[in-house]
Amino acid sequence: MAYFISLLVLFSFILFVIKLGQKHNGANWGHPMTNVLDGLLRLYCKRFHRLGNQVIEIPQHGRCILAANHLSALDPFLLIAAIDRPVRFMIAKEEYDKPILNYMFRAAGCIPVDRTGRVEKAFRSAMRAINSGELIALFPQGGIHSDKTPRENIKPGIVRLSQLTKTQVLPVRIRGISAPGTMIKCLFARSHTQLDVEELIPVSIISDDDFKRKFADWLLERRARLS
Repeated sequence: MAYFISLLVLFSFILFVIKLGQKHNGANWGHPMTNVLDGLLRLYCKRFHRLGNQVIEIPQHGRCILAANHLSALDPFLLIAAIDRPVRFMIAKEEYDKPILNYMFRAAGCIPVDRTGRVEKAFRSAMRAINSGELIALFPQGGIHSDKTPRENIKPGIVRLSQLTKTQVLPVRIRGISAPGTMIKCLFARSHTQLDVEELIPVSIISDDDFKRKFADWLLERRARLS
């Protein structure tokens, strides 16, 4: 009898979690369970990390590439929670291949980038996604950083992808992470997160020689405005 009651409680809890995810789901990822996970991530970010109702407005007409700073493992979740459509992240292949996480990355349509220099496959995948109307996001600083280990430079990939696809860039600056520079602690240390969204940057500006320097300064909060 106790075993039956335990199973009933477990089933009820799982059903409650699924219903909770469905209630807060904000984007259609093409699979019911992925949509449930989307809803749970939104609830987690908005309540526990106090993102609230902050929204990143993605243009309905035209295309854009989302580019943000990278303070912690929490960053992709925050971006997903603020956007009403699926986001495909370009991530390092060594992170993409990690056990268990790989399933989640594949379900989310993440694009692995081989940072040993063989990036052409990732670029082709990203270009196809952009040309088919999907939203691509990347972290152009090249890795997680904190105030003690700032990323001073921007990787050339953001410029190249923008030029190849003739696509504008939407810059986002993440602030308020309680444990910047971490992979695990940031998930449990409650934050008061804030997203600063700049105006769309046209390809012509992205191609300027000093764009990467200005963008790096803006992401590091050394510039009030990028445009």
